[in-house]
Amino acid sequence: MTTDTITTRDTQIFDLIAKEQHRQESGIELIASENFVSPAVMEAAGSVLTNKYAEGLPGKRYYGGCEVVDQIEQLAIDRAKELFGATWVNVQPHSGANANTAVFLACLKPGDTILGFDLSHGGHLTHGSPVNISGKYFRPTFYGVERETGVINYDVVEETAKRERPKLLICGASAYSRDWDYARLRDIADSIGALLLADVSHPAGLIAKGLLNDPLAHAHIVTTTTHKTLRGSRGGIIMMRNDFENPFGIKTQKGETRLMSSLLDSGVFPGTQGGPLEHIIAAKAVGFGEALTDDFYDYAVQVKANAQAMATAFLNRGYKIISDGTDNHLMLIDLRSKGGTASRLTGKLAENTLIKADITINKNMVPFDDKSPMVTSGMRVGTAAMTTRGLKESDMEQIAVYIDKVLMNHDNETVLLSVKEEINEWMKAFPLYKG
Repeated sequence: MTTDTITTRDTQIFDLIAKEQHRQESGIELIASENFVSPAVMEAAGSVLTNKYAEGLPGKRYYGGCEVVDQIEQLAIDRAKELFGATWVNVQPHSGANANTAVFLACLKPGDTILGFDLSHGGHLTHGSPVNISGKYFRPTFYGVERETGVINYDVVEETAKRERPKLLICGASAYSRDWDYARLRDIADSIGALLLADVSHPAGLIAKGLLNDPLAHAHIVTTTTHKTLRGSRGGIIMMRNDFENPFGIKTQKGETRLMSSLLDSGVFPGTQGGPLEHIIAAKAVGFGEALTDDFYDYAVQVKANAQAMATAFLNRGYKIISDGTDNHLMLIDLRSKGGTASRLTGKLAENTLIKADITINKNMVPFDDKSPMVTSGMRVGTAAMTTRGLKESDMEQIAVYIDKVLMNHDNETVLLSVKEEINEWMKAFPLYKG
């Protein structure tokens, strides 16, 4: 059956895919977790590799016929090693959440204490939230930002770690705009005999090009997604720069001490996943190859420049950015800061109103929020996706102008429609997939 035959027969799905492409191309995409991949990444992700089952690792499969996918997966591993300066990488996790779960399985026993960044302060679901496996199977404890500064106080992290004695200290965030002091965190972990896990899913692309602190120089284990600032296919990986003997005395069948890399491999398969998605691994390899280029360095520099320009534009319009700025690609905005009639703004209202003007953001809790997670007082915005489309600093200023206009006129449908039409026309100058 040819592709043309499939698309002709299943018009429901392919018409919807076409609508989604139109949505992406027509509007402004500011969700910090999203990016636009290259046609090459999409081609690999939609390839015949989806047909192949390949449980195990390259050269150590439980299925025959893996000679080609072994080479593909090894390329993905080698490119990730080069990109991040790692000595060991597992490229099989289906997502960042799966990568973290595999680490927990390898490093912890049910009931062990973990210390992570509070979700309500900008952390991630998989760092101990009570609704996630990390908070259900382990004893979660948390640190957060200071109310006055919106920044992590590492002295408080150390006090919390010494009080709670976690087996695993976790750093990384989904809505924190500042860089991390991995060296200080490693000192804290060492002082209590804990392992340090750095989840760098958001800033990974900036870290890979040396624009932010290097977690692999200090953390025992590093996880990341591959689809945010890294601009690859959706998925996750686990990395280490220095392998080490596991601290739990786990032995092989021959009585030898198992290295952490071996435990992490088994944490992915058979611990938490079955067969790897070799088509997605191929797409990861393509993405890593793109990220190794000088063009990607220029892109990453522009992502940071655009974020700083956007942050300045919002601050100049009276919006409160948590921590008063950004070091990476994103910012968390407290909408309560506007005052007057605008003080009624919530994250939910902002998200629902902006989408009417073809501007996509996500509502987000802010530290010490007085609203529920389904309403929130804030919104999170990021610049990675629009930088991919070619927008520069002056464009970030214009985006802030549009957002402010929409939010200040959230009950005026005429204004919302006018902004939408202007944005749709503007985006024609930045084609996403030419032709």
